[in-house]
Amino acid sequence: MIDRYLTTEELKNCASQLRCSQKIYLSGVIYTARDAAHSKICKLIEENKELPFDISGAVIYYAGPTPSKEDGSIGSFGPTTSSRMDRFSPMLLDRGLLAMIGKGNRNAEVTDAIVRNKAVYFCAGGGLGALISRSIERAEEIAFPELGCESVKKLYVKDMPLITAVDSFGDSIFNLR
Repeated sequence: MIDRYLTTEELKNCASQLRCSQKIYLSGVIYTARDAAHSKICKLIEENKELPFDISGAVIYYAGPTPSKEDGSIGSFGPTTSSRMDRFSPMLLDRGLLAMIGKGNRNAEVTDAIVRNKAVYFCAGGGLGALISRSIERAEEIAFPELGCESVKKLYVKDMPLITAVDSFGDSIFNLR
C-alpha cells in the first residue's frame, strides 16, 4: 500500500477509499477522549445537550498526555486501548464520527458501525507516545477539566503516523491471514 498524506478535511471525502493496513500521515484537528469523557459525551447526547465539539466529521484520538515538559512542549501522548471505548463508539459513529485512533482490536458492533457509516479506525503505535507527540503542534483543553489528563483536548497535528486498522468495508488488520 502507498503511504498517504491527508488532512482531516480531506479525510471527510476519502475515508471510504482507505484500505486496511494502509499507512496514513494525518494533519489537522483531532480531539482526545477516553472512556470517562466518552461517558460524559454520550450522556450529553442522551439528554439532547450541546456537545463540546461537533461530532459530525470529527476524529477522536483515544489518548491522554503525560505532563508537559519544562520547555512547555507536550509530553508523551500515546494511544489508549480502544476496546475501552467500544460500548460508546457505535452511538458516536451513528451521529457522524468519522474516525477513531487508538490501539488494539475493536468488537463486532464497532466494526459494523464503521461499515454502516463509512468511517475508519486507525491504530497509532503503542509504546510510541514520544514519537507521536512530535506530531502534535498544539493542544487546547476544551471540555471536562475535572477529568485531568482524560479531559477533552483539541489537537492540531502534523503528519501523525497511523495505520488503517479497520476500513469502511470491515476489513481489519487484526483478521489478516
